[in-house]
Amino acid sequence: MVQLGLIGLGKMGFNMRERLRAAGIEVVGYDRNPEVTDSTSLEDMVSKLDGPRIVWIMVPAGDPTRQTVVELSNILAEGDMVIDGGNSKYTDDKVNADLLAAKGIGYVDAGVSGGVWGKDNGYGLMVGGAPADVERAMPIFDALRPDGPREEGFSHAGSVGAGHYAKMIHNGIEYGMMQAFAEGFELLEASKVVENVPAVITGWQRGTVVRSWLLDLLVRALDEDPELDDLEGYVEDSGEGRWTLEEAIDHAVPAPVISAALFARFASRQEDSPAMRAVAALRNQFGGHAVKKVGG
Repeated sequence: MVQLGLIGLGKMGFNMRERLRAAGIEVVGYDRNPEVTDSTSLEDMVSKLDGPRIVWIMVPAGDPTRQTVVELSNILAEGDMVIDGGNSKYTDDKVNADLLAAKGIGYVDAGVSGGVWGKDNGYGLMVGGAPADVERAMPIFDALRPDGPREEGFSHAGSVGAGHYAKMIHNGIEYGMMQAFAEGFELLEASKVVENVPAVITGWQRGTVVRSWLLDLLVRALDEDPELDDLEGYVEDSGEGRWTLEEAIDHAVPAPVISAALFARFASRQEDSPAMRAVAALRNQFGGHAVKKVGG
């Protein structure tokens, strides 16, 4: 039986464990939450796996992932392998891979898309690593990916770092697509011609060129709240949109849609924009245009 140690049993990790187990893979999970964990520590998790082991990290990117890799480098043995399935920046992957390689431990980076729906629908996977390491983990990837042709839900993008790079660009594209749907929704809402905005958007789900899973999710949200009045227009970013733009700058690749989508998220966090106050002041100065005074 294929075994996997899975570190991090949050929204994604918990559902991944369920999908893997349903596919017949033995999963030993570790999480600091005692209500969901299968082991009491990383050492305990590793002790429950037969060698050579495969351990999948599903914790927040940055220091939590880096620290977990360091801990595993002192626990795992030569011939074991680590998969980082979080949203790490691709430049972190070589550092992690080199640290583990010094002890004979393999490393694969995996970009994972699918969110909370992945348990039932499967996860889109983009991986980077040596061909032998990727092939060794293929039973796990096959269990996680959507049903259907492998190449439509899984890609071996290249060497270490390529998986997270591909996921970074994927998320940048996602920013732009979501922003386009959001702007279309606002335009429909502002119109005096369209009387049933949810009906229009629902009617785009079949036959139109904009049909997509993101559109389906927008329809679902509108079913629950037709005018989205229950939500504040405050949107965080995961960091991958920023990294995508850094790459666009480094490679001199124009990315106006992704950049506009990222900046729109920044704007959503400002209750009172200093920039727009400056615009209002300038319009008033050069044209005498009316301004709204604070408290007025």
